[in-house]
Amino acid sequence: MRVHNTLTRKFEEIVSRQDNRLGMYVCGPTVYDYIHIGNARCFVIFDVVRRYLSYRGFEVIYVMNITDIEDKIIQRAAAEGEEPLELAERYTQAFLEDARALGLREPTHLPRATEHIGEIHELIHRLIARGYAYVSGGDVWFETARFAKYGKLSGQRLQDLVAGARVAPHETKRSPADFALWKAAKPGEPFWHSPWGPGRPGWHIECSAMAMKYLGETVDIHGGGADLIFPHHENEIAQSEAATDAEFVRYWMHNELLNLAGDKMSKSAGNVHVVRELLQRYSGEVIRLYLLSAHYRSPLSFVPEQLDAAEASLQRLYNAAFHLSHLWQHAPNEGSYPRLESIADGYRARFTEAMDDDFNTAEAVGLLFEMAREIHLNVGADVPRRTLEYVLDTFLGLNRLLGIVTRDVGLPSLSDEEWEMIRRREQARARRDWNTADRIREELARRGLILEDTPLGVRWRRKE
Repeated sequence: MRVHNTLTRKFEEIVSRQDNRLGMYVCGPTVYDYIHIGNARCFVIFDVVRRYLSYRGFEVIYVMNITDIEDKIIQRAAAEGEEPLELAERYTQAFLEDARALGLREPTHLPRATEHIGEIHELIHRLIARGYAYVSGGDVWFETARFAKYGKLSGQRLQDLVAGARVAPHETKRSPADFALWKAAKPGEPFWHSPWGPGRPGWHIECSAMAMKYLGETVDIHGGGADLIFPHHENEIAQSEAATDAEFVRYWMHNELLNLAGDKMSKSAGNVHVVRELLQRYSGEVIRLYLLSAHYRSPLSFVPEQLDAAEASLQRLYNAAFHLSHLWQHAPNEGSYPRLESIADGYRARFTEAMDDDFNTAEAVGLLFEMAREIHLNVGADVPRRTLEYVLDTFLGLNRLLGIVTRDVGLPSLSDEEWEMIRRREQARARRDWNTADRIREELARRGLILEDTPLGVRWRRKE
């Protein structure tokens, strides 16, 4: 397996350091609002990365943080007349609900910044003791000029940042490029006691503290959106490596952003499509399929109508699975069909090859549709159950690595009334009473039961 490492700008083989274990850290949400579909792209992508690494035999320890204290939370709470920590908790629960609806598997650890103040204090102490941080007016700042490798991830040069005023000045900073490790409390803000006075952690320090607590001084894979490369991830590297002298991250992965009409989608710009609202119209699987239809390092321009196309495409995948399941109900018990099993093996191999190449979900999704077409063309009533089970297991297994086609595709159970209606419709069709047959079919459709007439007889599925 190979991945594009943002740090080295090269493709590198993913190799475990010990016992086939990989530690992965992904920057989670800052919980001051509902997540939008641009946020969801990052979370879905790294959910798939985690699933696929596990499929390839790695034991993945997956950590995603929740930033539940930060300037945006305080500002939003003040605007809404709510306590910052209460607002953060409300939006944390909303995020967890949306995550479940999107099919995100629960991380191994889901730490919150406010639950790790002690670890943050300890890391700041180390940076002060080693001469990389200084206390000024109740604030604690990281002195970027002391870290010679600053800018190695983003390619930014420290002198250019200062000269171009691309970083914020502050009356207690030695240099505009220095960044906050601990912020002195302002009136009305939530605070924690510390050796430097009451205050709260800076944004960057929380990720380093939590990553190192759960994954050690060196993290195997660190992910996030491309907008986090600078300054967030650059600052994580600086403070982490200054504290430990160890490489902080081996493989940096960044997904490109989701754009709307050529502009970056962001809450501050007001051009967002909130996942919670989209989920009222589309399933989480539809949203996942849309987000995975492009390579994670490619920009993706969002048009809401594209979700309609994704919904229709997802149904094609389900139809292929329903087709195999229906054939199984009538298939001969004995024998096998090695050619079809070989075709299924071929798709698994090609899918694996695509995903091994920097998690190319776009190519992997295309292969699923190609396999679906082949199923409809080549799998018929003469195929025995053993082969149908093999092909169906392969097809579903590949889909579920992407978190799609996860619902039960067996024939749904029917009520006695529904069974009777289907029986009466079949009798009407036998006597060519098409009006009665159509009327019964329409009534069942209104109840959410879709009938499909096939050479093997009628089959049915529940409408989503």
